[in-house]
Amino acid sequence: MNSDFLTIKKTLPKLGVGIGLRRELAEEMFTATDKIDFLEIIPEQYMRKGGEGKELLDRATSLYTAVSHGVNLSLGSSDPLDEEYLKALKQFVSEIRAPWFSDHICFASLGEVYLHELLPVPFCKEALAHMVARIKRVKEYIEIPFLVENTTYYMKVPGSTMSESQFISELIEQADCGLLLDVNNVYVNSINHGLDPYEFLDQIPIERTVQVHMAGHKERKDIVLDTHGAPIAQPVYDLLQYALTKTIVHGVTIERDQNIPEFEELAGEIAAIKAICASALTGV
Repeated sequence: MNSDFLTIKKTLPKLGVGIGLRRELAEEMFTATDKIDFLEIIPEQYMRKGGEGKELLDRATSLYTAVSHGVNLSLGSSDPLDEEYLKALKQFVSEIRAPWFSDHICFASLGEVYLHELLPVPFCKEALAHMVARIKRVKEYIEIPFLVENTTYYMKVPGSTMSESQFISELIEQADCGLLLDVNNVYVNSINHGLDPYEFLDQIPIERTVQVHMAGHKERKDIVLDTHGAPIAQPVYDLLQYALTKTIVHGVTIERDQNIPEFEELAGEIAAIKAICASALTGV
């Protein structure tokens, strides 16, 4: 399929292996430019704010290239897109000079109330058409490349008539956007829903992947939870290695949002990912 996005992807910078900016480890991050290649920043934590947060952001972007990874676009919501949010987001990605920005295949608001959760959408034609139109609107307004991320889901949403891989494939091809491939989410969903994670990667247009997320999870007797609060598991590293044999990616990011360890533990994960990337024929 001919794609303007695939042409754009070729022009994007190769950023390497990075990490999400977290205040708890900011000082260590700022002195680790020999280990960290770039930062991922959650815009809702910094945009339209001043004070210490603005100082931290300015320092981070003076040292590193930064990309924006949002949580409040709510692409699957029936609420209208928040025009004030879009305006602030456009200013934010311009200020940090982000080469691309991303958000999730989910909804996060209902009745203009933000739920602070990334909730799944039904995998059906109606939701597909709705989200395609919203992604196109966001792309046109923000004016830099846009990626959407696959999320975890813990139940099959009523009304679903497609598989997750079918839905994602049609969504990103019809909207002509990029993919932020969360490898941990692929693994978590595969365990919870009895899927083959390698088949999932074979079924999606993985060539649209620009960025990859790596994270940890928690295994319980009846379910696996995407927590961003544990070390990256070996099966997730294995999936990353497989993904990198299938496409060129421009950045890999570690997400760690709770149970923040000493920085050296995260530095070890960065080094492990860099080794995988170095061994891949189409790596970062």
